[in-house]
Amino acid sequence: MSHSPHDVPLGIKIIRKFGSCFCPNFRGSRTFIYRTSILVLTFFTYTAYHMSRKPISVVKNVLSQNCTGLIPPPGTFIDENNKDSWCDWAPFDGKNSQTLLGTLDSAFLFAYAAGMFLSGFVAERVNLRYFLALGMLTSGFFTYLFGVSYSQGIHSLPYFFIVQTIAGFAQSTGWPGVVTAVGNWFGKGKRGLIFGIWNSHTSVGNILGSLIAGHFVESNWGMSFIIPGAIIGFMGFIIFLFLVTDPRSVGCNPPDHHGSRDETIRAGYSSIEDDSISPGRNRNMRLYANGSTSSSASSSITIDPERESLLTPTDNSVDSMEVGTPDKVPSEITISSTDILAKPPVSLNNPDFHRREKAIGFIQALRIPGVIEFSLCLFFAKLINYTFLFWLPRYINASTSFDASESADLSTLFDVGGIVGGIIAGVLSDVTGMSAVTCAVMLVVAIPMLFVYQTFGTISLVSNILLLMSVGLLVNGPYALITTAVSTELGTHQSLRGSARALATVTAIIDGTGSIGAAVGPLIAGTVSDYGWDNVFYMLMVADVIALVLLSRLVKHEIERFRERRREMRFKRERMA
Repeated sequence: MSHSPHDVPLGIKIIRKFGSCFCPNFRGSRTFIYRTSILVLTFFTYTAYHMSRKPISVVKNVLSQNCTGLIPPPGTFIDENNKDSWCDWAPFDGKNSQTLLGTLDSAFLFAYAAGMFLSGFVAERVNLRYFLALGMLTSGFFTYLFGVSYSQGIHSLPYFFIVQTIAGFAQSTGWPGVVTAVGNWFGKGKRGLIFGIWNSHTSVGNILGSLIAGHFVESNWGMSFIIPGAIIGFMGFIIFLFLVTDPRSVGCNPPDHHGSRDETIRAGYSSIEDDSISPGRNRNMRLYANGSTSSSASSSITIDPERESLLTPTDNSVDSMEVGTPDKVPSEITISSTDILAKPPVSLNNPDFHRREKAIGFIQALRIPGVIEFSLCLFFAKLINYTFLFWLPRYINASTSFDASESADLSTLFDVGGIVGGIIAGVLSDVTGMSAVTCAVMLVVAIPMLFVYQTFGTISLVSNILLLMSVGLLVNGPYALITTAVSTELGTHQSLRGSARALATVTAIIDGTGSIGAAVGPLIAGTVSDYGWDNVFYMLMVADVIALVLLSRLVKHEIERFRERRREMRFKRERMA
């Protein structure tokens, strides 16, 4: 995909003109401004995606509920056949309602999973701004169509399945799009922390979607869908106006994901840092750098050019000063708003700027070390996460005295814990450089915590709150880390040098595989819950164990690498002594 000044969004062009007129003396970093805008826009973009997929989990409680004890409206005929289902919404008013609702979830999620693989392929070959905007507008429209069934009295099962299937397919545009857009702007420095914070958009979207749906669920459940649908459609328009998906189109240099300075790669791994370098620098995925396991104690030391914060400008052309040469001061250390926003891109004369990058194939992406293991692990991690996403309000409503609205509000605490879990996982991954070990530790602790929540969560409101947040922290941590920092690290793998557009394909493979698990989990939960909610939790525990087993090989290698680093550092200190 070529890049030209014509790729600059209309909204950015308007801001340039206003900036040159009203703030001509404003001074700042071009790269910093655009990077910040990318983080903010993509955060709210995926918040809207999750907000629009959450209402179905809340509305289930009124589509199919126990009508005993409820007062029927005047004129409602009640007999022995419908005394327990007169308040339900056909076709979800039968004894198989749980299974139908689970199948409805799976129609959405299987379409989402299938679309994820296709979206990764397409996202590499089209303008991401158009791709995301169209996906969001389509998703908003079909979310609206589900909600309008309330006011129009639609009770057709095929209608609901078709709407959910197309909505799921449209939703698949989101993740490859936003991860690729962010990956185009940010290098490796503190990637786990930044992505841990940024990935809270999934939980924030779930929380907002639950609160909106919970507000309308008992009075007009159609609005539970219509309002989120309108919000994601509006965000699609904002993305079309303002999202800059490639740094080169606005005169910024793309980040160097592998390090542009003189660096020596160990035989099989990136070189070990000198112990004088801060251990907080991101060493994620060091295990998968070149796919070999040999090593040498005489390796040189690598310094990551973006070991500072991701928001620290690393663009040599506009924002850096040559060390040790105070007489040579670049003209764009600080620049006016006119220069930042209106100056033609600095790289347009570079022939590489117009070079069409080669997109990688599916098989080549699978050959990247770590892609298969993390993809299969995410299958089960996402199975657990999405079972909670689609069935938690239903479980709370069935196992406690809370009504549909209160159950929706209480379920948001799972996502509050998820925000914390994603950040903790990102920080631990940055500090240790061991992503697989970080995921494994959280998966191990999650197994007994699932049992504890199922056993003691309904005793009191306080126990429900505390245990639900703990489960959310442990369940969401591995899911968030794999779908963000790990996917981006693998998508910019050393073997893909010269194919920067591989990120969308790798992201789609990992999250697409996870999305198949996300479809399977709610489907099984809908059927198994008819035989007791205990069985649903046993299923989740088994899935957790399998995810842990799938990571075992990577965990072993990361621990071996950690021990090797310790030996080399000890050997180095002994030589210095």
